[in-house]
Amino acid sequence: MDSKPLDPKGKLYLIPTRLGDDVPLEVLPISIKKVLEQVNHYIVENEKQARRFIKKVSPSKSQKSLVIRTVNKYTEPTEMPGYLTPCLNGESIGLLSDAGCPGIADPGAEVVKLAHEKDIPVIPLVGPSSILLAMMSSGMNGQSFTFNGYLPIDKNERKSSIKQLERISFEKNQSQIFIETPYRNDKMFADLKAILNDNTRLCIACDITLTTEFISTKTIKEWKSKELDLHKRPTIYIIHKD
Repeated sequence: MDSKPLDPKGKLYLIPTRLGDDVPLEVLPISIKKVLEQVNHYIVENEKQARRFIKKVSPSKSQKSLVIRTVNKYTEPTEMPGYLTPCLNGESIGLLSDAGCPGIADPGAEVVKLAHEKDIPVIPLVGPSSILLAMMSSGMNGQSFTFNGYLPIDKNERKSSIKQLERISFEKNQSQIFIETPYRNDKMFADLKAILNDNTRLCIACDITLTTEFISTKTIKEWKSKELDLHKRPTIYIIHKD
């Protein structure tokens, strides 16, 4: 019997990175090192950070062999389909985020969408996701939760959004996850204490996987007597109103 011809397309590997400056292979599986050593084409959020990460995980990898394209807020949508040409020619590509898992709260999601449209195999690799690690350690409803990304910057819109998430949490018994730009964390913490009901639970998960990691869930009433320094520290917020 004739064997089925092999698919000539390369693969798109979704490669998680560290959440901070911890030792790579203490938080990443060895499979990521193996993929980095095999793949020369990369789509990344920040070229300098990506090169530094690859060098850290695989010091013997030739930096000159790397072909790197960037996807960020400055990338024209019309450019991205061409980034996947190596896959169509049989070469695999690695997709890297600045931190954590590509495609999750990350512009790389558009690249993954295009890969599916072109029937390019998408291979997700195991690695740290601050969103899931925070949810795991929050003690909240792991059966039903929503990630809401960034909340509005405008004061009134933000207040309305926070109250709406609290209401949805109560009505659906659903934990609500969101993030903030790190330099605005202290303001977010103050707003949550001022806006949410006293019996609503709030999880603060900060610097996940780092030596400075802090994760704690308390009611708003309990949080009101506490001060935290969250300035410029990557933080996940989760609220749940019972």
